[in-house]
Amino acid sequence: MTELSKRTKAVHAGIRRSQYGEVAEAMYLTQGFVYETAEDAEARFIQSGDDEFIYARYGNPTVRMFEERIAALEGAEDGFACASGMAAVSGALMSMLRTGDHVVSSRALFGSCHYVLDEVLTRFGVEVTFVDGTDLAAWKAAIRPDTKAVFFESMSNPTLELVDIEAVSKLAHAVDAVVIVDNVFATPVFSDAIAQGADVVVYSATKHIDGQGRVLGGVILGTREFIRKTVEPYMKHTGGSMSPFNAWLLVKGLETMELRVRAQTFSAMRIADALSQNGALTSVIYPGLESHPQHDLAMSQMNAGGTIVAFDCGSKERAFKMLNALEIAVISNNLGDSKSIATPPATTTHQRLREEDRAELGITPGLIRFSVGLEDADDLISDLTAAIGVM
Repeated sequence: MTELSKRTKAVHAGIRRSQYGEVAEAMYLTQGFVYETAEDAEARFIQSGDDEFIYARYGNPTVRMFEERIAALEGAEDGFACASGMAAVSGALMSMLRTGDHVVSSRALFGSCHYVLDEVLTRFGVEVTFVDGTDLAAWKAAIRPDTKAVFFESMSNPTLELVDIEAVSKLAHAVDAVVIVDNVFATPVFSDAIAQGADVVVYSATKHIDGQGRVLGGVILGTREFIRKTVEPYMKHTGGSMSPFNAWLLVKGLETMELRVRAQTFSAMRIADALSQNGALTSVIYPGLESHPQHDLAMSQMNAGGTIVAFDCGSKERAFKMLNALEIAVISNNLGDSKSIATPPATTTHQRLREEDRAELGITPGLIRFSVGLEDADDLISDLTAAIGVM
């Protein structure tokens, strides 16, 4: 399996067939498991085998199929599936950090990620230093001999800034710090984060992995030792595990993820190119455009621009007029869906940030994050062009 392409692994990795030899993966909707004898129960609690389960909060056959499949795609030794993307982010950090530890993080983060780092971790005595993720000198200055971990989004939400995974990982590993990468915008399709130096990769499976707006889910990926000895004890006792039903949907989502993400990325490039020629917009941000300041890094790190386009309408009033005029794309706060979704981050996903923090991150009142779906690209361009025309 290790020699196969991601597209093949997404269909076949991690399959566990029952005695019935089913083609589609089985859904094990059970919270507990039966033991033949009391001695068997005792032995399993002492040491469970790969196909031995105790309780759904600890593990489940369907969930395990999802963990093994996504780990194979990412090139990780193991994974732990979580109830949501934020359960994965908080679990990866909380499971390894203690009072007095130091973390360096990029400043450009999803609102909930910023909350976990700036409010939750600091509440328990973890020191967090925020830096401009695009500035390697800032990383070098902030990382100390006692730094325990670095955390960043490989492509930031919503302003699409990239962090050089390989370069930051080298700086972190020089002091034995763990590199944790939130890789949602890169997707498992375009990601080589572990090969580029990341120790731990987290995903919100709610996004491109499901890709159809059905369920919440997340996953933490890394070495088997980190996942089973650090993450698993924390997650199984704090209750952030994935449900078997969600795992089954996400397993099936993985089968078509590459086809969906590549089609969405192709359309995103066409949309970004069209919008960049629209004089009514203040700016258009897309890593696939040569005008993006980190275009070369995007091509070398992901070999693609991704499925998200951001553009600035100039003001909140103009942005709202544009949003309300859309006929195909919907207004929501998710992304990575088969339906195109337009989001005004300043008033939704990042509204809890202070106004000066949003300004520093480039999250202006008129900024729109546009998640490109599976609709026809020409239809989406026409929809956006018409909506921009009423601003």
